[in-house]
Amino acid sequence: MILELTGPQAAFQAEIERFAAERIAPAAAGIDADGRYPRELVGEMASRGLLGVTVPVEWGGGGRDYVSYALALEAVARASAVMSVIASVNNSLVAEPLAAFGSDAQKQAWLRRLASGESIGAFALSEEQAGSDAANQQTSARLDDRGYVLNGRKVWVANAEAADVAIVFAATQPGSRGRGIGAFIVPLDTPGINRIASADSLGVRGLGCVDLELKDVRVGGDALLGGPREGFQVAMWALDGGRVAIAAQALGVGQAALDAALAHAKQHEAFGQPIANYQAIQWMLADTATELDAARMLMLKAADARTRSDRPTVEAAMAKLAASEAAHRAADRAMQILASQGYRRGSVVERLFRDVRATEIYQGTSEVQRMVIAESILA
Repeated sequence: MILELTGPQAAFQAEIERFAAERIAPAAAGIDADGRYPRELVGEMASRGLLGVTVPVEWGGGGRDYVSYALALEAVARASAVMSVIASVNNSLVAEPLAAFGSDAQKQAWLRRLASGESIGAFALSEEQAGSDAANQQTSARLDDRGYVLNGRKVWVANAEAADVAIVFAATQPGSRGRGIGAFIVPLDTPGINRIASADSLGVRGLGCVDLELKDVRVGGDALLGGPREGFQVAMWALDGGRVAIAAQALGVGQAALDAALAHAKQHEAFGQPIANYQAIQWMLADTATELDAARMLMLKAADARTRSDRPTVEAAMAKLAASEAAHRAADRAMQILASQGYRRGSVVERLFRDVRATEIYQGTSEVQRMVIAESILA
């Protein structure tokens, strides 16, 4: 078993680590405080190939493997969870399914633009009653002689404030759940689409999340990504990659929390010596480092499996579950170690503590990941 990175993987990781430290980290607190979509910084990510990492070179992407992609997202998330999520949505949830399932005409229209950052993509799956139960789509797609008419409302659509196109999931056969859902490539300037501000969130502020209200939105039959009943399979395929990406994001946030805890423990003194000398602090640091490293191995295993297989469903679920919960514990311990300095509004650890909580919720809660894993091991 070879556990070392290849030369190209290590070089890309180092390049993105430098970029994240120099350009993203200084902006992270401001992005969180303002809650504004960081358009200029998204453009800088695009110029470094971060919006089309795995997209084939012939379609304008980097053509890199999933391990390189995951390592890059972890490096970005170590600086800003928000920027990592923006990149992962465009990559895993929009560009990748378009590359995998799209027609040549669909790819010609959007794939190069998404990979270059000329256009931004969004993934419109979630609804008020279709979160964990993603097959419960209430948005409808009615077929007539001119194509499809979409009606419904999508919620918490990341990137949608700035996005030019979204993959919208809708019931082509209402009541058929996962057997009757279509995935539609919808330009967001199509008449009938309204972007409605979402409620403010606890963390990962600045994702450009809005609700998408669709009222008699007309698209042609050529807007279908795959067949009229294949949308749920497209969504689940995309979420396999997305969960690897969220695992990488969680690890970046968790590592940032550990970094902050280590620096504070070495510098802060109590009873005449650095608190790093006390076993109570050492054990918290040791547990955090061990848990993050173990989760990182699961993440890399899942990323490698995604490169070799279309559907690393269980590997992705395990990676997301382990990484998100390990990172949550890392942020919690970091706040305990920093005490009042970490609990203060505006501190780095306070931001990490809020940001990391989302990784246990979006793209499948921890409970959903346990259901996926249990179904596999009980089969």
